[in-house]
Amino acid sequence: MYIKYMKYKRGEEMIRMATSDLRKDTADTLNKVAYGGERIALQRRGKDVAVIVSVEDYELLKSIEDRADLETIRKIKDEPGEDVPWDDLKRELGL
Repeated sequence: MYIKYMKYKRGEEMIRMATSDLRKDTADTLNKVAYGGERIALQRRGKDVAVIVSVEDYELLKSIEDRADLETIRKIKDEPGEDVPWDDLKRELGL
């Protein structure tokens, strides 16, 4: 199995592995993520194509994205301009 490590946080290393190796060793890989807290970057032809993270990391990422979305919405609401009813907007866009 081809495994390579890369730095991702102060001194910590992320496992990088080929997608073909994931197919051969799925259970062990998922255990490393779920129980070992590892983050595993999957590669195809030497390029990263995806990352497997724990549910805890995923929930944290979702929370960060939600906060960023709320911040964007607040900024947009503070912008000057008139509100447009949804039905009018759909009609204008031909939807």
